[in-house]
Amino acid sequence: MAAPTRVSFLLRGRLPLRPRPTTTRPLPFATARRYGTSVEDKNELNKKTRESAQHDAAADQATDTSRSDTNSSRAIADEASSASDSESSVVSDLKDWESNPNFKIESFSDLPHANFGVNQHIPFDAEFKEVLKAIPWAFRAPIRYAFAYGSGVFPQSKPIGRTPTAEEIKAIHPKCPPAVQRAQDGTPKMIDFIFGVSHTQHWHSLNMKQHRDHYSGLATLGSGAVSFVQDKMGAGVYFNPYVVVNGILIKYGVVLLKTLEEDLASWETLYLAGRLHKPVKILRDDPKIRLANQINLLSALRTALLLLPPKFTEEELYATIAGISYLGDPRMALPTENPSKVKNIVGNNMANFRRLYLPLIETLPNVEFNDPGTSAKDWVWEAGNLNLVQDMDPVKRGNMVRRLPKSFRSRLYFQYQRKFAIPQLEFNKMMEESKNEDSISFKRREGGGFEQRIVQDDPAELRSYIREVIKQTISWPATTQSLKGPLTSGWKRTWRYLMEKMAKYREGKAKETEEKKESEEEKA
Repeated sequence: MAAPTRVSFLLRGRLPLRPRPTTTRPLPFATARRYGTSVEDKNELNKKTRESAQHDAAADQATDTSRSDTNSSRAIADEASSASDSESSVVSDLKDWESNPNFKIESFSDLPHANFGVNQHIPFDAEFKEVLKAIPWAFRAPIRYAFAYGSGVFPQSKPIGRTPTAEEIKAIHPKCPPAVQRAQDGTPKMIDFIFGVSHTQHWHSLNMKQHRDHYSGLATLGSGAVSFVQDKMGAGVYFNPYVVVNGILIKYGVVLLKTLEEDLASWETLYLAGRLHKPVKILRDDPKIRLANQINLLSALRTALLLLPPKFTEEELYATIAGISYLGDPRMALPTENPSKVKNIVGNNMANFRRLYLPLIETLPNVEFNDPGTSAKDWVWEAGNLNLVQDMDPVKRGNMVRRLPKSFRSRLYFQYQRKFAIPQLEFNKMMEESKNEDSISFKRREGGGFEQRIVQDDPAELRSYIREVIKQTISWPATTQSLKGPLTSGWKRTWRYLMEKMAKYREGKAKETEEKKESEEEKA
């Protein structure tokens, strides 16, 4: 395995960051009174937003430093030898924070180390980033966590090679900033956001006063009805699509921070956790969500490893990770989604996936790069599709099963309880004994005989059961989330969304057929 890069040391907290000074926009007393929130609450929000902005700036600087300051192998080796902690202690630290995560943290300084989770902040065009960051500021209702995602932010296809006309741009973005035009590579499209909020009904009440036109007729029943539909139906997200903010067409989903945290940590629905398996642009950060998302990314990596053979490529790894959230999505079974979506996401964002998962790959003891390409000077940013290998030892793979998210792991245990025909009382006793056998091992989430028996199952059977559990997790929340679309978005916007998705499906199918035909002609 190649020597660790400066990027990996930076992302694991071994190199210091120098945060750039950042300012936030204080909300005046008049605004606080008008929108029904106390000045104290607004000041607290400003404080947390300021802290988030400072850490976002630190993460951005980490990216700039790591990308521009690429060193020779000798310099990297010297840096490795002078690091205060060894590789083994990094793995130990990983087990400690992961096995007993502290979700009661209040600030970024409470995270396991200063640069914890910096890998979640993806390198980005500076002007486009500022345009995206301005979107949450257009909402007076308090937003605690925000990210932009999807093809409007990270292109999933090659540039079309032409400049769209002013009319084409205006049809999507009425007043499109140049940075958005450049970032979308000549194909203007709606930009997707997720906003994490502290109090659902209160947030919608404030937002409906400012942006009543964003809502469907459901809003006439009041913020209570809106929050009920959000929290009690589907995956806990309320989407307002096809709204214009700062001259840009956007879709934003509102989610309770607690709902987001639980999905990231335990994979209750995988609806939002799956979106964060892929590169997103975090615009407003939160320490609890950063911690939960790091657990989420590790869980996605482990799940993918359980689905992969001993040898595989980076592209296969990232495609397996990106495909997790689509396995049970009803849209993939209907003519409403591009059948090549996962391939397009990964193929056009390899460097971003590497940024997201490289430090996690390096901390796991049972997977490593096995490719001469890692010896190149700038391989982290420029290398192509590299090869990896994983250790198929049952003990190590059993540990991965034991460390899967709680809700997801329980469903997998149930599948194998049925397969192995273990009576319920005996199964309960076995689970209890595994806790008592070695409390330290259990606390560190080390697998026992049952987990090792699972991973020694026929590889095809194991993959089948894991995929079935993924489908069970995603299918119902995703289906009900889609079904509530007409209620939350209105029939007109829902129909527009459906037509656009079907158009993407036809476009993808046509391209797939064309590529298949070209491949057959080459073979002939």
